[in-house]
Amino acid sequence: MEPRKIRVGIDTGGTFTDVVAVDEESGAMVTTKTPSTPSDPAEGFLTGIDKVLRQLGVSGDSLSAVSHGTTVATNKLLEGKVENLGFITTEGYEHVLEIARQSVPDGYGNSYFWVKPDRIVPAHRVRTIRGRLSFDGNEIRPLNDDDVRAAAAFFKAEGVKTLGVCLVHSYANPDHEQRVRDILLEEYPEATVSISTEVLREYREFERAITTLVDAAVKPNIRSYVNNIANRLREFATESGDARDVPFYVMKSNGGVLSAKEVVHQPITTVLSGPAAGALGAALVASAAGVEQVLTCDGGGTSTDVTVVVRGEPALTTEGRVGNYPSKIPMIDVVTVGAGGGSIAWMTPEGTLRVGPHSAGADPGPMCYGNGGSAPTITDAHVLLGRIPPHLLGGEIPLDTDLARKGIEDLAHQLSLEVEACGTGILEVSAWNQANALRQISVKRGLDVRDFTLVTFGGSGSLLACRLVDILGLKDVLVPLNPGNVSAFGLLTVDVRNDYVQTHVSRHDRLRAEDLESELAVLAARADEALAGEGFAAEDRRYARSADLRYFGQAFEVRVPIADGEITQASIDQAAEAFHEAHRELYGYDFRGDQSQFVEWVNLRVSGIGPIKRPVLSEIATGTGAESARTGTRQAYFDGWHETAIYSRADLGAGDTITGPAVIEEFSSTVPIDPGFSARIDTFGNVRITRTLDSNGAN
Repeated sequence: MEPRKIRVGIDTGGTFTDVVAVDEESGAMVTTKTPSTPSDPAEGFLTGIDKVLRQLGVSGDSLSAVSHGTTVATNKLLEGKVENLGFITTEGYEHVLEIARQSVPDGYGNSYFWVKPDRIVPAHRVRTIRGRLSFDGNEIRPLNDDDVRAAAAFFKAEGVKTLGVCLVHSYANPDHEQRVRDILLEEYPEATVSISTEVLREYREFERAITTLVDAAVKPNIRSYVNNIANRLREFATESGDARDVPFYVMKSNGGVLSAKEVVHQPITTVLSGPAAGALGAALVASAAGVEQVLTCDGGGTSTDVTVVVRGEPALTTEGRVGNYPSKIPMIDVVTVGAGGGSIAWMTPEGTLRVGPHSAGADPGPMCYGNGGSAPTITDAHVLLGRIPPHLLGGEIPLDTDLARKGIEDLAHQLSLEVEACGTGILEVSAWNQANALRQISVKRGLDVRDFTLVTFGGSGSLLACRLVDILGLKDVLVPLNPGNVSAFGLLTVDVRNDYVQTHVSRHDRLRAEDLESELAVLAARADEALAGEGFAAEDRRYARSADLRYFGQAFEVRVPIADGEITQASIDQAAEAFHEAHRELYGYDFRGDQSQFVEWVNLRVSGIGPIKRPVLSEIATGTGAESARTGTRQAYFDGWHETAIYSRADLGAGDTITGPAVIEEFSSTVPIDPGFSARIDTFGNVRITRTLDSNGAN
């Protein structure tokens, strides 16, 4: 008898590893969580898979595929652990990293206080080589092979094994960079080398150089981590003694997945792996519920990630940053704030209360875990105020309320506050941290936040949902089923996706359709080759074309789609019209019809997409009234102590309604309903929270 086919999505966070498994035949889904293992993330990964398979009553033989969201690259960059890198560039351009860009974070009002961060590669580890290309890729001076060999000898003597190569104008012609890589590996085979034409074939030397160096920096970590898991999956899934490879996919920042064997060659694409999966999972859940304008709030143990979804699609950007490092790769537009359940509350030297960005993480964790944590956290405040139960994961992790109280009492004494006021203050600061992040992806992008539904998920994402409605004036809140596992669920919903870019600068009125067709065909051929390597049949492969356009003289571009089919003057003009419309939507004006203003094409893009079968969301049974799901009461603090009703989410049915103050509990998350709010369960089991009273208590 053939074993059942089980596909698993697994998202490794800073505190918990979230797991979702779906039976490909029946569509049945099972979710679970297990503590992360920061010292060796692979341990928590395999523990999670073993746990979810046991819940399904199957062995490792049933694993048909695993999709994974990892924070390995993200954490390395956020922690600033980028060192021992070497950089090779064109003669005369050795200071490109130091010059960087003139922009200052938070605007020029911050220029007096802002200190430029250390360059990713210090000056003494930059080597230049002779040879030069023109902007159109023609060779002005040939590459000097002796300079490359001298650079290889230098880095070998210094023990620098990770090298990034970015030559001027190489985006137009990769020959010089490919020759440099070949010589480096011939002279120094132990080195890890990234070349810009394989990482980001796009103009702007500084961003291309940084992106290439970040790719090189995380490559050894990603390669080791992914290969380790792939090997252990092979052992884990083979119970009959015959070795077999389990298809293993890793989430990319652009909203697609890539096989493990390919992702080790483009590791920078994983830098926002986990947050991207959460945004896609939330977008799918919200779309099924008929909600198209969404802000997502993914609260974990270490941080909260927020994104915007318009018309069912998360916003993409190529202007993202991870830590101090700008990255030009396509990524879902995510803003991260250090406001997770484990974020530490502390007093500044000025005597004010701060929360985060430092986190207690999974080890030792919040004080209430009883694992030696010595600083109060957001979770401790929730426990103290009765917002969450005295245990997590259905009792697997007991919480010590007395330890939480002790930590917050000590902090309250330092701040000269009552203990409840201190606990409430911790939650208030955390809520405003999250609200400010949500403003960055909405109000600062020209969107009216009042038109949006907030989708909250993650273990801590829903704890302050009602307060965020008040702060931001949001329309309502949607909390999906199993909110602690939405990121892992998202991993099962995404297609294989590869992005290719080529700079092609031309004024719109001078652009020839045959040139555009030719350039896009080259990119499509690369995408097609990658999808074939991933095992997708020719008839299943899909392609999405787009271009970056701007008005002549502008510094930055707007991305617009290019219609499918043969490139004609009509399709070129259609893209220009889409640009005018997008520019007006973003900036409030456009130059459509102004003969003195020209549209300029800058970059061409093709995404190769290999579709994966998605799990289907099921409707739940009609409820018999919320009272049947009520499990008791406890004292909880909402601007005062209230005897608060507790409900089991698993026992709530479609149509059931709950009036706050109340707390809805489930295995992976808790949803407090504040006074003045009500919750309704929709047909897919989502909790829909709306305000029923204004701030003065009126309807």
